Amino acid sequence: MTAHTTPRTAAHSGIAAIGTLVVAGALLLTACGDQTKNHPRPGDATRPDTVGSSAAAALLPPEIKARGVIRVGSDIAYPPVEFKDTSGKTVGIDPDLGAALGKELGVTFRFENGTFDTLITGLRSKRYDLAMSAMTDTRNRQEGIDPETGKKVGEGVDFVDYLTAGVSIYTRKGDDQGIRTWADLCGKKIAVQRGTVSHNLAKTESKKCTGGRSIAMETFDNDLEARTRLRSGGADAGSSDFPVAAWAVKTSGGGKDFQLVGEQVQAAPYGIAVAKGNDRLAEAVRAALDAVIRSGEYGRIVARWGVEAGAVTGAKLNGGT
Repeated sequence: MTAHTTPRTAAHSGIAAIGTLVVAGALLLTACGDQTKNHPRPGDATRPDTVGSSAAAALLPPEIKARGVIRVGSDIAYPPVEFKDTSGKTVGIDPDLGAALGKELGVTFRFENGTFDTLITGLRSKRYDLAMSAMTDTRNRQEGIDPETGKKVGEGVDFVDYLTAGVSIYTRKGDDQGIRTWADLCGKKIAVQRGTVSHNLAKTESKKCTGGRSIAMETFDNDLEARTRLRSGGADAGSSDFPVAAWAVKTSGGGKDFQLVGEQVQAAPYGIAVAKGNDRLAEAVRAALDAVIRSGEYGRIVARWGVEAGAVTGAKLNGGT
């Protein structure tokens, strides 16, 4: 997770302010009302209406065609990317896109909840066919490299890229303590979800702090827990992917709990992760995403959730760096 982005991702070596995505702030903040009301619930819509007969469907591995279900590992606590609505249905950007991809492929995208830092291992163990959870496509993830040690820890995964997002810092409303950049967090505490870009950025930036100060980090299984810690006064700041941070600022406490500070950093692609060696499934998903983009349904989905500025114009395989 901006990317739970990503982005929920391993940190890149450099941090650059985002230009075009900063403009997306106004778009997303005006679009973050209850988006679960006026469109089909993805918990239902992921069941395809017809059996896929497209070129993309023809690429699916035979065992998935026979099963009729693609099992999608996801940390379903990262609104607006994926979360449970008041009735318990799984909703958000990823479930909506999963519904559209499932229709194109003629299969059901079944989202299965798991903690973010276990999704890639779930792919390796074949518990999931895909991982779709605001996961940033990075070279480290593609190659199975631990970003902190630089050592190879797994086979890596392939990604079908579907959205671009940066990372934001937020604080309690009216209590920003002069925080504008990551450097301003030296000597302060940040609450973050474990294994995300925010977590790794905090570790990277803490090493740059001077004067005996560092960035204290409190990590949690999911972003909602980190946000609760910040709201209660247990931390000075939080950080998430920009769409998620903006959603929290707009919706938490009716907009009274949090505020964004500074600008987004590290624009990077979200990717649908596929285990290495599962080339037919990766190509089927890529082709299906291209078809959904061409049909206009992709544009309707990103507009529904207010993330048009992060839209892609075509499906790319392993576009992260």
